[in-house]
Amino acid sequence: MVNKFALITGSCHHRLGWHIAQALGKAGIQVGVHSRSRDAAVATVNQFKSEGGQAHAFSGDLADESQVEAIFQQIKQSWGRIDVLVNCASVWESKPLEKTSAQDVRKHFEANILAPFLCARAAGELMILQPEGGCIINFGDWAESRPYPGYSAYFAVKGAIPAMTRSLAVEFALKNPTVRVNCILPGPVLFPDNLPAEEIQEAIAGTLLRRKGEPENIVQAVKYLMENDFVTGSSLVVDGGRSVWAGPG
Repeated sequence: MVNKFALITGSCHHRLGWHIAQALGKAGIQVGVHSRSRDAAVATVNQFKSEGGQAHAFSGDLADESQVEAIFQQIKQSWGRIDVLVNCASVWESKPLEKTSAQDVRKHFEANILAPFLCARAAGELMILQPEGGCIINFGDWAESRPYPGYSAYFAVKGAIPAMTRSLAVEFALKNPTVRVNCILPGPVLFPDNLPAEEIQEAIAGTLLRRKGEPENIVQAVKYLMENDFVTGSSLVVDGGRSVWAGPG
């Protein structure tokens, strides 16, 4: 994995993207960390470098096509390649259905579908020119097939991630069969700070393993999809059995 370059979007705020970027950097991969905020990206890079990781800062609005093109042009000029793209940047906001506006849906659409699509398209265009191809990993949600209430704008668009993944897997493989696209559907791993304790306990009780997952479980899934070159167009559920069990009662 030495001398490879990976871009992880949404990787500067101690969420899953941060843990993935940290792990890949420590594994010897040149890692691009991304945030909307340039200051946040630089601060994360400095932290990773102090820990012995390989990291480089990128910032911008990923729903803006011109800003995405600028990021990937910088990657092309600086490294001449991209081996891995992990689309972690996301929005997850709760609001009752009757109060959900068109703007709420647009906000989720731009962050959760448009941004990863634009990044994947840009990364794939570079990867198809590489004999070694590359690996794109999107992030969906285990509950896209069993959505819970209060997140209608989120699920209306996040549920499209597996379909987008399959479509891009076909598109890129027909141009270069060494370019692979997969997605991960995580379960209860990192909870938002403002999530009520009752909801956290319900989520944990709803897993077959009776516990929440750890960031390392997701990192392991990312590494598996990076290393297994016979997997593409797939959705890997990492949820402790949450999606196959209705829970107590």
